Amino acid sequence: MVDWKLARVTENHAWTDRLFSLRFAVELPSFKAGQFVRVALDIGGERIARPYSLVSSPGDEQGEIYFNPVPDGPLSPQLAKLVAGDTLWISDSANGFLVLDEVPDCRDLWLMATGTGVGPFVSMLATDIPWQRFAHVHLVHSVRTQAELGYRDRFTALQAARGEQFRYLPVVTREQVPDCFAARIPALLRDGSLERAAGAAINPTDSHVMLCGSQTMITEVSTLLGERGLKRHRRREPGHISTEKYH
Repeated sequence: MVDWKLARVTENHAWTDRLFSLRFAVELPSFKAGQFVRVALDIGGERIARPYSLVSSPGDEQGEIYFNPVPDGPLSPQLAKLVAGDTLWISDSANGFLVLDEVPDCRDLWLMATGTGVGPFVSMLATDIPWQRFAHVHLVHSVRTQAELGYRDRFTALQAARGEQFRYLPVVTREQVPDCFAARIPALLRDGSLERAAGAAINPTDSHVMLCGSQTMITEVSTLLGERGLKRHRRREPGHISTEKYH
């Protein structure tokens, strides 16, 4: 049985006509950066809920989620219509294992995301943990168009502040954009482009890779990295690749 908290929308930011950041005032449940909560609206006499990663970080005063409305979906199109002052429900617990506590010690942390899958990484990068634990952090974010590079200003500012410790590697697949890769993440791994730009090789000795986004990307990248000797990370069997499945 889910316990719910009533939240009030403070901002609905439309990055594009199909990409939104929703901020809301609520006492968030205790959570770790990278975890997700259930978000709900009462629609037609029924409480409709779906899991969403928190973009906000532990200690933030407000919650935030980052999402695409699913055409004909029961919830996300309605979330996209919310305005400041509207209310929604947030679960009183957070879940998920795509958190840095689960990552074994290593030198290089790679964060690879497609679309709104970058949300949990926004949360992680705003904490002290990655900068204390890893010599280098590399963020790869793949989208279709430049306008979909959500939080890009935050990442470029972080790169300026962290210097050699952080590399932001944006990917735009349907437009030619300066300083952005133009091929899908699997292709960039096959030809070595990402690693050359980062100045670091992905290997079982030095690297851990966290994947979030489309299942196609996760499957293809996991297969490619498996060919290099990297394996799925499990609590009972430490490995090199972490992914998340919402429940």
